[in-house]
Amino acid sequence: MRIAQVLIDSGLVHLDRPFEYLVPEELDEAAAPGVRVKARFAGRDLAGYVVERTDVAEHTGRLAPIRTVVSPEQVLTPQVLELARRVSRHQAGTVMDVLRLAIPPRHARAEKALPLEPPEPRPATVREPVEGDDTPQPIAAPEVWAGYRAGSAWWSRVAAGESPRAAWVAGPSRPPETDWPMALAEAARGALLSDRGSVIVVPDQRDLARVDAALTELLGAGQHVRLTADQGPQARYTAWLKVLRGHVRIVVGTRAAAYAPVQDLGLVAWWDDGDDLHQEPRSPYTHVRDVLMTRADVEGCALLAAGLAMSTDVAALVDAGRVHLVGGSTPRREAPRVLIAGEGVDEERDGPGARAHIPSSAHRAAAAGLASGPVLIQVPRRGYLPAMSCATCRAPARCPECQGPLALPAPDRPPECGWCGRSPRGFLCPHCDGDRLRAGIIGARRTAEEIGRSFPGTKVITSGAGEVREVVGAEPAIVVATPGAEPVATGGYAAVLLLDAWASLDRPDLRASEEAVRRWFAASGLARSWVDGGVVVLCGAPSHVTIPAVEALVRWDPEWFAARELAERAELSLPPTTWSAEIVTDRQRIESIEQSVRGVSSAAALLGPLPVPGSDRRRRVVVTAPFADGPLVAAALKDVRAGESARKTSDLTSVKVGHLTTG
Repeated sequence: MRIAQVLIDSGLVHLDRPFEYLVPEELDEAAAPGVRVKARFAGRDLAGYVVERTDVAEHTGRLAPIRTVVSPEQVLTPQVLELARRVSRHQAGTVMDVLRLAIPPRHARAEKALPLEPPEPRPATVREPVEGDDTPQPIAAPEVWAGYRAGSAWWSRVAAGESPRAAWVAGPSRPPETDWPMALAEAARGALLSDRGSVIVVPDQRDLARVDAALTELLGAGQHVRLTADQGPQARYTAWLKVLRGHVRIVVGTRAAAYAPVQDLGLVAWWDDGDDLHQEPRSPYTHVRDVLMTRADVEGCALLAAGLAMSTDVAALVDAGRVHLVGGSTPRREAPRVLIAGEGVDEERDGPGARAHIPSSAHRAAAAGLASGPVLIQVPRRGYLPAMSCATCRAPARCPECQGPLALPAPDRPPECGWCGRSPRGFLCPHCDGDRLRAGIIGARRTAEEIGRSFPGTKVITSGAGEVREVVGAEPAIVVATPGAEPVATGGYAAVLLLDAWASLDRPDLRASEEAVRRWFAASGLARSWVDGGVVVLCGAPSHVTIPAVEALVRWDPEWFAARELAERAELSLPPTTWSAEIVTDRQRIESIEQSVRGVSSAAALLGPLPVPGSDRRRRVVVTAPFADGPLVAAALKDVRAGESARKTSDLTSVKVGHLTTG
């Protein structure tokens, strides 16, 4: 066994395979499969991983020896290696691209400080045995899962060591002991009862803090670790090593936790599938959903896709029978009452006030809510006036230098261009020669000013980029927040106002309606229930047409909306009902790429090309194909990238498979 198959981190697509090296006698014991090594490659010492030891070399020439073993820690487990190979094939990427995301950089001090042997595990349940009866007692499903349709059955199967796969649509605001973070913690406890580990992935630090607190409350301190890319090098590597060495069996974190090497994995779960923070912005551009679905296939574990709303991607999995629906059909008494501002008697009673930025009906709901607790106002955009328009013809105001959008950053500053940052001297509309500006979109800061003047003496709290509040108390206050930054209120919000619905629905994006529903349900789910007086007011929604996204909120039925949206996508052969990839390449390579794609799939279609902002030569192309042809097209696109890499072409073609968002 003196031959080692080594994956070299060369950064070149055409070298995405193991290479054979000779193992020197002094490194024979240390160079075990999975360890980090240094090896000579193309005249340089490069990092790599030993993936296999053999006694017969396929290469007939003289083999170069491994230079050194960086660490005896076997960081590349067989499960993670297989996961990386499958993910890289699916994404038309390389195995090393995936492993850079999966395995954190080594920290020698962390390796030395952490004991090799794990501590004695604690029991996963506090349930007392029946006195005088030594037979194993069946464990009843916890209250949080018993309240959902098929929830008890799913949890019981996980606790029994089975691997059911479910899409869970959580209900709105509940007491902390039955809220969604506690449900995820109970799911992890169920896997632990069957002597298996869990991986739970959430989109951001706010959600991470809530699940972390629920796990600590349920299982006690030291039974799980947090794993995020934002941790310092030593803290992240220490947490990762605790998982690798078996000190803990439950991991909760952001997308960096999806690859955590949990021993005897029994459950993978992720929260809020539609959040774009789950999408990896670096090659190979994976989504947490694809990583964990693949991981469930590799390790045969249970799976849970959870959220207050359902993305069309999860709806497609339900429609295909790959996962089964848990929960849904929330009783109206458990959800808040939803009102649409400007409809019915509002317009007759309030006149123009029914269509204001904060309509009269929203003012009344806020005033009534402040009598018993806090009120949440969700604003789609941050800033003061993030977009302005001509006061005469209402055309968007543009910078005369670069044609970027003009915005007002503060009330005491002149308008500035959102692209070049210049402040033009005066404004002259090219369409009507108007010289006055008006607000196009009102941001969170301006909204806080307006609502503060309407309710003098009431505390106004803002939460957004740069200053995100996690929790607010039960006392009356107005909370103005951007989507994703809404604090959790003790006891729930008495009222929730969703402003500028049109701004969420009118975006030029394939997933605009889907994203609007996700944002609205995320904020509305923080309100009190109907029976407790909770009310949600949707402001700025077009009233002359029936909009499915608005109807889904009124009915509190996100599954219906996701199924309807999926059916429309299927009629138009749009993702996620078809395989898709977004390609950015040099305009001269488009023809050869089309030939490569057509050569493996006659049913594939190319949309575009479209120019890439900031580049004269780069173009954007979208490829769609039947799912059966997806692996073939991905392989063809990887071959294109490998050919460019071998020719040392600059500006390599980039391929982003799945999760297409642009319309």
